[in-house]
This record gives sequence, structure tokens and C-alpha cells, in this order.
Amino acid sequence: MTIKIYAIGKIKDFYKSGVDEYVKRLGGYTKIEIIEIKDDSISEKPSISEITKAKDNEGKRVLSLVKNNEFLIGLDLGKKEFTSEEFATFLNEKLVSNGSNISFVIGGSYGLSDELKKRVNCSITLSKLTFPHQLARLVLLEQIYRAFKILNNETYHK
Repeated sequence: MTIKIYAIGKIKDFYKSGVDEYVKRLGGYTKIEIIEIKDDSISEKPSISEITKAKDNEGKRVLSLVKNNEFLIGLDLGKKEFTSEEFATFLNEKLVSNGSNISFVIGGSYGLSDELKKRVNCSITLSKLTFPHQLARLVLLEQIYRAFKILNNETYHK
């Protein structure tokens, strides 16, 4: 069983130890593969066209790595939101129905490109709150770990 996470942008050091810890914890349940995709540099006060161009470039880089048969879940604000228990059920259903392999994509600072949004098989949100994309990676890993604990009837702090 493998879960891939396509993440735009390099993880900052203060998030890295948390990401590494959850990847380690998840080792007993699944293989986690994190693929970092270079983000575009944009000006401090970018125009809408500069943002769109950066998202499009980032999206193309992700799409060049995604295989046609990959079940891809996009993290996107305003989409389906879950409780931890609901997410565990969702994750289990997707793993069972997709041959034990699924992928997530976390956009860069300005989200996913339109082309990437068209490619994903479904979209979810981690929260109604907006998180920096690097923190979203940590939260996603924690929720995947929590899901496996729930699915295996193992205790985990609430």
C-alpha cells in the first residue's frame, strides 16, 4: 500500500521534523512517498496574471509526474470537509477501490491550477481555515496517521 503526496514547494525546517515524524509513524501502516515540486518565484505583490502563470507552471510540473491511472485527490479550499472518523472511512474506501494506492496533491501558495483541478479525481479540504501549504502537508500526514489508528481500533489522543 502506497500513499503519494505531491507537494509544491520545499518544506521549511521548522515543519520538517513534524513531517519526518509522521512519515516514520506511518511506516507501520503504509508507504508514504512525498514528491516535492519546485514552486515558482513571484513578486511580493503579484498581479493576477503572475499568480495564474505561477499556478499553471506548478500544475504542469505536477501533471508531468502523475501517471494516468493514479487516483489523485486535490486539497482545495471550499471542497468536501471531514471529521477525522469520516476521513478514515474515506481513506479506507479509496485505498480499497484503487488497489491500495492513492495520491494527494497540495498546491503552492496560491493553490492548484485549473488544469490540475480538472485532473484530480476528487477534491477535499482539511479545514475551513486557510493553512500555509507547508503546514497543510503536516496536517495531512497527521490526519492520515490518525485515520490508520482509527481504522485499526488503536488509541490515539483526541
